[in-house]
Amino acid sequence: MTSTLKGVYHITAFSWFAFVVMTLAAKDGEELPPGIFVYGGPWKYLTFLNLLLQMVFFGLAAVNDLQNGENSGGALNRCTDLMFSIFAFPVGMFVVVLFWTIFAYDRELVYPATIDAFLPPWINHAMHTFVLPLLLGEFLVQHHAYPQTKNALATLGLMGLGYLFWIVWVYFSAGMWVYPLLGQFSAVGLVVFFCFNMSVVTLLYLLGDKLNTRVWKNTLNHH
Repeated sequence: MTSTLKGVYHITAFSWFAFVVMTLAAKDGEELPPGIFVYGGPWKYLTFLNLLLQMVFFGLAAVNDLQNGENSGGALNRCTDLMFSIFAFPVGMFVVVLFWTIFAYDRELVYPATIDAFLPPWINHAMHTFVLPLLLGEFLVQHHAYPQTKNALATLGLMGLGYLFWIVWVYFSAGMWVYPLLGQFSAVGLVVFFCFNMSVVTLLYLLGDKLNTRVWKNTLNHH
């Protein structure tokens, strides 16, 4: 993949996520539909946090391309490697997989039908579908150096705990769960659900590592 095409890919992906984030930001101040509450704003939703994560990653990747990102010793290059491997890929894929799994079972548990009048269907797919092909495409345009697995998983675990504490804080402050699904669980059930989710994120991290190695194995062997 030439550096020009890689740069175009990163700029295009960054522009797409920036456009989606700005489209959501433009909704600020509008009357919220049932199922969405004000406290915490969009920052309580993992989907929105993921959009920001993807926008920042692809933005940094584009800047890295301009600064000769092939230099593996560069600080920005190491930063984008870590950001993609530990956060962008596993978190982005997790949002897609978990959302559509729950949506297929009962959309009211994660994305109530009342939201459709507030956010058009294309926004739903922009947030929960298009992330997947853009992340998979990243493997084709850029090799990423993955960190030690134990360090990566420890970082992912801390991030997961941080988000768990945040949504619990929102619940105790607003009296409502960020996602209706969470209201179906007991305290023990929430812990089990969290552990299950972290297991899925762990598997997605390992999948990313395998895909990265598989795609670039032959290329790296020639260097």
